[in-house]
Amino acid sequence: MRKRWEKFVTAAAFGAAAGVTLKKVQDIRRRREKERRAAIEAAVMRNRNYGSRKAHIIGGGLAGLAAAAYLVRDCHFPGKQIVIYEAADMLGGSNDGQGSPENGYACRGMRLMDQDNYENFWELFYTIPSLKRQGKSVAEEILEFQAAHPVHARVRLTDGEGNVLNAKAMGFTLQDRMALARLVGMDEKKLDGLTVQDWFKETTHLFETNFWRLWQTTFSIQPWSSLSHFQRCLKRMLPAFGWIDTLKGAVRTPLNQYDSLIRPLEEYLRREGVSFKQNCQVTDMEFADGPGLTVKTLYLKQRVEEEGARAGEAFVFGRRELEPGDLCIMTNGSAAECTSFGSMDKPAAFSLRRPASIQLWEKVAAKKPGMGSPEPFFSRVEETERMSFTITAHGNALLEEIRKFSEGRPEEEARITFGHSPWLLTSTVPVQPYFSGQPSDVTVLWGYGLMPRALGLHVNKAMKDCTGREILEEYLCCMHVPKERREALMETVLNVIPCYMPYAGAPAEPRKSGDRPRVLPTGTVNFAMVGQFVEIPDDTMLTEEYSVRSARMAVYGLMDMKREICPVTSHKRPAVLFRAVRRAL
Repeated sequence: MRKRWEKFVTAAAFGAAAGVTLKKVQDIRRRREKERRAAIEAAVMRNRNYGSRKAHIIGGGLAGLAAAAYLVRDCHFPGKQIVIYEAADMLGGSNDGQGSPENGYACRGMRLMDQDNYENFWELFYTIPSLKRQGKSVAEEILEFQAAHPVHARVRLTDGEGNVLNAKAMGFTLQDRMALARLVGMDEKKLDGLTVQDWFKETTHLFETNFWRLWQTTFSIQPWSSLSHFQRCLKRMLPAFGWIDTLKGAVRTPLNQYDSLIRPLEEYLRREGVSFKQNCQVTDMEFADGPGLTVKTLYLKQRVEEEGARAGEAFVFGRRELEPGDLCIMTNGSAAECTSFGSMDKPAAFSLRRPASIQLWEKVAAKKPGMGSPEPFFSRVEETERMSFTITAHGNALLEEIRKFSEGRPEEEARITFGHSPWLLTSTVPVQPYFSGQPSDVTVLWGYGLMPRALGLHVNKAMKDCTGREILEEYLCCMHVPKERREALMETVLNVIPCYMPYAGAPAEPRKSGDRPRVLPTGTVNFAMVGQFVEIPDDTMLTEEYSVRSARMAVYGLMDMKREICPVTSHKRPAVLFRAVRRAL
């Protein structure tokens, strides 16, 4: 009996080993076949003659810049025949960063990434040279920085008394778990037009849990956000269940996203001869008559500065005719539209003007079917608005105060959310310096609020009506800094710049099938759309990956590229599922 059992175990072991070996062989064969096809495709692209064909890219945010990079890198499209039109005077869209030590620094956002997702983002930036590290790529620079400065939040959530909450405990009830499980397994088509609070109307306890606060403040999700977006976020960010309480899986850029991502990408494109038309808005476009979707004319509005007696802002209007074979790639909508900045003693302005990129999207949608609808995303400012603030201070007194509050290294925290704050205030301490050229004796901090219309606990005003000084006062009070100490810290602060973003949450608004257009509309000949408002199955908006993936889909589709686009990662590995289930218990 024992011998037979030993033979059985031995046979099973050999069988398992053979299975593993067979899988490795198959993986090697697939990889080699993939490399062979990629080499053939690259050779085909290198031998293409583009003649005088041009590519017109509308929008100088990450999606537009990535589209230009894919044209140059993968299609060998001549850079000097690519034009990028940007209505603002600065490239990058939401990935901005500007200022000086004298007047203070400012940026709209500070995005966290991870290595479990962001497939096309990493693939692209592994080929973009770093501006600071000779011989290194941007991706290598970021990951080496992350290894040297890992994130490990010990004070992820706090209560009204300044106590650190046990963020590892999600706080679920059995009903919460069942509702989440049903949502993850639901067909997305049945979630059209629904909000998160629609789904959890019988289990509203979920909105009181640590889980909700963590996901809300990490992924900018609100109770009125799109339910399908929340479902995708749960699936796409499944590994986050294992690290969201400490953010140990999060990846930060060495500097702000403009200096770390946009500037190297812009420099790469300029070296390739790509032209940039900044302060130039595309106000309309015409399509050719007949079947198919072919852009034939772009209408331009160029902002210029007049001098002399007529000094001020003026505009020059023009048009650009597209020739047969030319391409047009449009960013349909921008979450950065109508952003305004304040200062230490001035709140950020509130503007009701219609966003320029939305006006263009509306005109395009009125001319051709299948172009989506901007209305569901840009009609409820009270739901989509967000605020951020950037603090610039002399010395490190403010940093030391945060160190005492966090009882550790504040730059490891990545996010500290004051759970009792009506503004849903969250602060971040980046590794210094955070801006290119920032002096060593200057400290920059950043934070944001998801509820700009709520009254502060200590400053009895809505966040969007507050000056930088008032926001700093609320922030210090949330950390329970005594009044005398607050006054001393205020003296070290050079500037606090509030940033009001009326449409920052627009991509997550409830929508129905068809509201987001496809990257390549049906029947397209030379037109594609990119950015946060196109439809990409299974992927999650409000990420850098979404912009880059849309750009790659647009270029490969228009150029008939056979090369594979990195697929959305499926997180069905047993270890990932086990960590998620264990955290939910």
